[in-house]
Amino acid sequence: MTNGVEVRTAAAEFDRTAVADVESAAEDERKEVLSRFPLEEWARLPLERYALGQAAPPGSGPTYCRLLEFLTPNLGSIRGGSAAKHIVYHHVSGEWRLAAPLRGMDPQDAWTELRGQFARAFEAVGAGDFEALDDLEVLRFGPTLVTKSLATYFPQHFLPIYAGEHLRRFVTLLGGSAQGDAPAWGSNRRLLELVRSREEFEGWTRHEVMHFLYEHFDPRPRQRTIWKIAPGERGRLWEECRAGAVIRVGWDELGDLGLYQSDTDLKQALDTNWPRRSGGSLTLARRLLAFRDLEEGDRIVANRGVDEVLATGTVSGSYRFEPERPEFQHVVPVDWDLSHAQRLSEPKQWRSTFAKVDPAFFAKLTAPQVNSSADADHTPQPKPVALPEDVQAVLDALERKGQVILHGPPGTGKTRLALGAALALDGRADVLGADARQRAEAQAEMLHGDRVRMVTFHPSYGYEDFVEGFKPDLSAIGPGLTLALTDGLFHGLCSRAAAHPDQTFLLVVDEINRGDLPRIFGELITLLELDKRSLPVALPISKRRFSVPPNVRVIGTMNTADRSISHLDAAVRRRFAFLPVDPDPDAVSGTVGPLDLAAFFESLNTRIARHLDADHQIGHAYLLRDGEPIATEEDLAAAFHHEVIPLLEDYCLGRAELLHRILGGLVDADTGRPLLMSPQDLADALATEFTSGVPGPDA
Repeated sequence: MTNGVEVRTAAAEFDRTAVADVESAAEDERKEVLSRFPLEEWARLPLERYALGQAAPPGSGPTYCRLLEFLTPNLGSIRGGSAAKHIVYHHVSGEWRLAAPLRGMDPQDAWTELRGQFARAFEAVGAGDFEALDDLEVLRFGPTLVTKSLATYFPQHFLPIYAGEHLRRFVTLLGGSAQGDAPAWGSNRRLLELVRSREEFEGWTRHEVMHFLYEHFDPRPRQRTIWKIAPGERGRLWEECRAGAVIRVGWDELGDLGLYQSDTDLKQALDTNWPRRSGGSLTLARRLLAFRDLEEGDRIVANRGVDEVLATGTVSGSYRFEPERPEFQHVVPVDWDLSHAQRLSEPKQWRSTFAKVDPAFFAKLTAPQVNSSADADHTPQPKPVALPEDVQAVLDALERKGQVILHGPPGTGKTRLALGAALALDGRADVLGADARQRAEAQAEMLHGDRVRMVTFHPSYGYEDFVEGFKPDLSAIGPGLTLALTDGLFHGLCSRAAAHPDQTFLLVVDEINRGDLPRIFGELITLLELDKRSLPVALPISKRRFSVPPNVRVIGTMNTADRSISHLDAAVRRRFAFLPVDPDPDAVSGTVGPLDLAAFFESLNTRIARHLDADHQIGHAYLLRDGEPIATEEDLAAAFHHEVIPLLEDYCLGRAELLHRILGGLVDADTGRPLLMSPQDLADALATEFTSGVPGPDA
């Protein structure tokens, strides 16, 4: 179905009456905002009644920013992410954080400017001068807050949808043209115009439209990360979390997580509160921000230890900070399902508070149990497979650009991700969560088909291999060498794609940066652009007419340790999207003796990035065996001595002092020779060198 038909059909089936209670609650919330912050008093509103991160004056109630972000969910959500959306806020460090146009100003002067622009925005909308909003530069740095403010004070002019990307998706859905640089309030106005122009929405309220669009055409990722979160050490807070329908975590000294703008910002606070020999825990910072940014509908698992699932849960609200509690002040509301509680037959690597949960494991954990033949007669139909976030990101980039390069240090899983995206494009997404053997079999079957091809570039690979060229004709009879015009790999793929325009064809190029790309692609580099697909050119060797069909996609992988993106030909860079594939400490979450693998992995990469650069970090694959984190001292010793050290020795090019700065006491400072020790002693030595002082509670 086209978008228009699909929207009309869904709108006809949508139950508008189900929104009535939410709409009534939203109107109550709107009246509260207008009562506490009347429009006519904005010109005199003091900073302490506006900004997050400070206590409001006694008796004044919540600040404006807290009210709009945390206490008016039915008006439409702007929760998640950092406090930077509020343009001016008080950071936990005691500093005032100001948006770029206000930096360097005194906080009160900055507030005077911001308050003035809010007042001018309200005045302009009241007069119907919507174009004047685009001239208010400071407000562009808080588009979600500003758009929600406008929709609250002037509901007749705006829909309760505030995220810029969501608005652009909905505008496109309804047949409009979305402008990428338009502020959220502009896209909101454009969406409202489209809604009012469509007869299927005649008589609908703003909230009915909002709930309809999110229910049927939700632009958020189809599969978000599933997290395992421990309710205190050994689950000691579980009963409290279960009864309160929440999940709580510690690290209270950090204060409100919403006041941190980035993982680096939060990492610095971790370093201050829990000093470590090897730097702060960037992994922990990222996990805490992921906890903060959990969205309604996300799934989590509560555990006790490494072999007990207490419950599965569905996030029912947004993060909040409760400083009045004595401990575990970071809170997310959750609807718990106790029916999935069980002892696991095989322990998981769940030794820290947070761990990513494999979607395939979660599907088995939550699968309905078939207890009888009668139940078997009513086996539920399988649900559509939700794609992992990283695979979906690749597919989105391919849809947008046509070709993408996955780049990162060695061992980060770039080729695996490329083949995962290929499986999804080939209609085999169901095997993405399967075991290694099943996935390998599916990949082999896919590559023997007609729609997906894989090649590894190398210095000898050329245009004649890729597009066309004269090659020896092995079937020729008679003396001498006979050459025949032969189609290259890409030429053949494009020919099949042209014959089947309703299917997507894909080329996966491993180690794409090892080839001479201008020589390999030749004139076809221009035809890769989506707006130049089907444009015919004459091939220089055969003079045949050739074009790249619009249903061809290309995924390349490159190791940044070999060559950085900046060294690629500029014409190639312009025609590819670039997606980083970084080392993932969560993939090696586990322990070997006293060694926390994830902490060791992160700390080692922190040193590598400091003394070499980020492109030379090691990937998580070095610490995996059969897709699982290393679990024995012997495997750890083999990986460290036979893979990690040789790689680092190559990077350091015989500079013993550089290798010593990275590996510390594990190598001789003068010669760079690794110290010999038993596997058991190696785990102890790595723990001492890299992971002493890791902050935070465990599972």
